[in-house]
Amino acid sequence: MKITFILLSTFSLFFQGIYSQILPSDLQWNENDTGYYTIKENKIILVSVTGEGDTTILSSDELGEILVEAFIFSKTKNKILLFTNAKKVWRYKTRGDYFVYDFNQQELIKIGKIFPKSSLMFAKFSKDEKSIAYVVKGDLKNKVRNGSNISNIFIEDLEKGIIKKLTSSEGKQKLINGTFDWVYEEEFSCRDGFMFSDSGTKIAFWQVDASAVKDFYMINTTDSIYSFTIPVEYPKVGENLTSVKIGVINLKDEKITWIPIPGEPDKFYLPRMTWIPKSEKLMIQQLNRKQNLSKIYVHDTKNGDTSLLFEDTDAAWVDVRTSWSKNQLSGWKFIDDGKSFLYLSEKDGWAHIYNFNLKTKKEKLVTKGAFDVINPLTYDKNNSQVYFIASKDNPTERYLYSCKVTGEGIVKKITPESLEGVHSYSISTNAKFAFQTFSNYYTQPMKAIVSLPKHDYLNQRENMLKKFDSELKKHHPLEFFQVTTIDNITLEGWVVKPKDLDPEKKYPVLFYFYSEPAKQTSLNRYGAGINSLYKGNLSDDGYVYVTFDGRGTPAPKGRDWRKAIYKKIGQINVRDMAMGAKALFQKYNFIDTTRVAVHGWSGGGAATLNCLFQYPEIFHTGIAISAITNQLTYDNIYQERYMGDPFTGLNNYINGSPLKHVKNFKGNLLYIHGTGDDNVHYQNAELLANELIKHKKVFYMVPYPNRSHSIREDNAYPHLTLMFTDFLRKNCPPGAK
Repeated sequence: MKITFILLSTFSLFFQGIYSQILPSDLQWNENDTGYYTIKENKIILVSVTGEGDTTILSSDELGEILVEAFIFSKTKNKILLFTNAKKVWRYKTRGDYFVYDFNQQELIKIGKIFPKSSLMFAKFSKDEKSIAYVVKGDLKNKVRNGSNISNIFIEDLEKGIIKKLTSSEGKQKLINGTFDWVYEEEFSCRDGFMFSDSGTKIAFWQVDASAVKDFYMINTTDSIYSFTIPVEYPKVGENLTSVKIGVINLKDEKITWIPIPGEPDKFYLPRMTWIPKSEKLMIQQLNRKQNLSKIYVHDTKNGDTSLLFEDTDAAWVDVRTSWSKNQLSGWKFIDDGKSFLYLSEKDGWAHIYNFNLKTKKEKLVTKGAFDVINPLTYDKNNSQVYFIASKDNPTERYLYSCKVTGEGIVKKITPESLEGVHSYSISTNAKFAFQTFSNYYTQPMKAIVSLPKHDYLNQRENMLKKFDSELKKHHPLEFFQVTTIDNITLEGWVVKPKDLDPEKKYPVLFYFYSEPAKQTSLNRYGAGINSLYKGNLSDDGYVYVTFDGRGTPAPKGRDWRKAIYKKIGQINVRDMAMGAKALFQKYNFIDTTRVAVHGWSGGGAATLNCLFQYPEIFHTGIAISAITNQLTYDNIYQERYMGDPFTGLNNYINGSPLKHVKNFKGNLLYIHGTGDDNVHYQNAELLANELIKHKKVFYMVPYPNRSHSIREDNAYPHLTLMFTDFLRKNCPPGAK
C-alpha cells in the first residue's frame, strides 16, 4: 500500500509529487570525477563540478527530432544509447524507442526497426559495443500491449543490422523473459530483468511464468458501446505464486542453461541477482513464501555448481533491499575487486551495513550503534569507507554519514549540523564529489555540488550554509512535536496551526495518515503541512492539520518499531493513530474534539476507514481514497509479507480489514476510487459499499471511470480536489468556535 514513485512501490502511496526531494533522474557522473552528464534543452551535456561551464556532448542538431528521455554511454564512450517515445508499463515509462549515436562515425541508428513503435525495453550495449540487447513485449507475430503477456530478449548487430531472438515464449501466453510481471515490479521493484557478464560472453536473465496466476478482470464500460475486460495477472493473498527461474545465455552458441536452485520455482521468490565482478559467477537471493528466510546462493556458470553462501532470517520478515546503484538490481555492493561485498541486515535490531568476505565466509559489522542505515550510497575505495543516509537523533530528518568498512572507525556525520532537514546525495564515481539536495519545511529545495569528505561547497553561489535562513522558522505555521500515548509509544509528527490562532477558541482538526510499512509522513522537508487535495489553505481557513507516524512505518527507530505491525496491520497501527490523536488533544487544547476529520490514500485510505469504524468516538469525518477494504483482495507478496501465513492466520487478515468494523460507523464518509485501478482493485469499493448498505449506513462514494490508482488521468485530479474540499467543509466546518 504505497505510491509507486520512481519509486514509490507496494500499495502505490499517493505522494504530493511537486514537493518530492529527489535528485535529477538523468544524472550520470563521469569516470574521473570532473563532472556529471545530464539532459538540458534536449542536449546531452557534461556539467563541470567546478562551475566552469557546460560541455555539449551531443547537440540538439545531431539529435534531430529525437526527444531524449534517458541515455547511457558505452564503456569507451564512443557510442551513446538514447531512449525516447517512452510509454508506461504499469507505473514506469520503461517501454519506448532506442537510438544509438556513434561519435566516431557521427551516425544515428534506430534500434529494433522491425518492431512496432515504443515496444523496446531495457536496451544495453554488449561489452564489445558491437551489439545491443533488449527486451520486446510480445513477439514478432504478437501485438505489443501494455501489461504483462509475453516478452523475449533480442540482440542486434549494430554493423549488420541482424536481429536475433535469444529466448522463447514456448507458445505460452504468460511467459516473460528479461522483465517481470505486475507483482514483481510492484513489490520487489523488479523491472530490468537481464544483464551481461563482465566478460560479455553471457547474459543472465529472469524468466517469469505467470501461467498459474489467475487474471483479475478490470471492466471498461465507457470507451465503447459494449463493455470489455482488461485482464491483469494478479496473485492475490493465498493464491499461487508467480513461478520464476533464472537462465544464462551463452552468446557463442545461444544455448540457455537454467540455474539449479533448491526448491520448486512456484514456492519461492527470486527478487535479486547480480554477476560477481571479474568472474563467471552469479549471486542470487532466494526468499521463501513467508519472506522470513533469505538464502544467498552463488552459481558458477563454468562448472554448473550452485552453493549456499549464507542465510538471513527474521521472526517477522526479511526486507528485500534496494540497489546501491540505479543500474543494478541487487542489494549488494561488491568491493576489493569482488572479494567482498557490503549488504544491509536488521539482525542486531537495527538496519546496519555488514562486510562479507566471499573466501572466508566471515563478516564484520560496519555501522555500529543504536541507529538505522536508511539508504546506503557508495563505497570510497581510496579511503576504504562507505557513505550512507541516516538520522541518528531525529527520525524525521535525513543526513549523510560515513565510516570505515572495517567497522573499527567511528560513524561520522558529513552533512553540516546547521542544515536541519532532509538531504539526498548522488556521489561521484570515485567519491570525490556529490550532488546534494536539501530542504526542510520552511526552506525551498536547494541543490549544490560539494567535495568529499569535507563537504565543502565548490561554488559559493550554491553554498547552503550562506543561503540557509533559520529565521524563516519563526514565521512558519508548522511545528514538529512528540507525544507519548497511553501505551507508552512515542510518536513524531507535525502540526499546522490555524492562522491568527486564538488559544481561547476551538478549531477543527484534519489528520493525514498513511501508517503502513511503505511510507513515513512526518518528514522535515519542503511541502510538509501542505495538502494539495484541499482547494485553498487549511491554516487560513481555520483548520488544524496534523500527521504523525506510528509503529510499522519505516521510521529509523529500529527493527522492533518497524516490525511491531507484523500480523497486525489494521490493528496496531490504527490504535497508534487513535491513541496519538487523544494524546494530541491533551497537548493542544485549542483542538475541537467534536470536529475531527481524517484522510488518506491507499494504505492511508485503509487507515482512514479503520479509524472511522474502530474509533468512532474520536474520528467523525473521513475521506478515504483507493483503499484496501478487505486485505484478502491485495497481492500475496505485500500482504503475506506483513500479515503472515493466510492459511493459518486468516483471522489476522479479517480483523485488520475495514469491512470487519463497518457496523460501528457513526460519522461522515466520502469514499473515492478509480475503476481502472490495477493496484488496489475497484472491487474494494464495491465490497465496502455492500457492507455499508447492509448496515444501513449513510455514505458518499465517487468512482472515477478507468482511472488508475493515482486518479491522475484525463483531468480527474482537479475534480477530486473539488469533492475533497466540498465534503470536508460541509461535514467538518472550518473556523473557530
